[in-house]
Amino acid sequence: MSVQDDLAAVRRRLQDLEHTVEELERRVGAERAAPGMPAKGRAESMVTIPDTPYDSQKWTDTDDEGLGARDRHAP
Repeated sequence: MSVQDDLAAVRRRLQDLEHTVEELERRVGAERAAPGMPAKGRAESMVTIPDTPYDSQKWTDTDDEGLGARDRHAP
């Protein structure tokens, strides 16, 4: 290929890229203008988890992750 052919190919690809970017900008603009609809499978509101420790009385019969049960030793 000659330099002119290479330049023409680069120009076409650059125009394709510009067209793709413009299309993406239009889509993003349309999504921002559309009323907010929650995504499928996502919660509609955020849940705040407190930093206070959990009540240990609720967890008397559970295993510690990776450590096993409280009253037994690991193998």
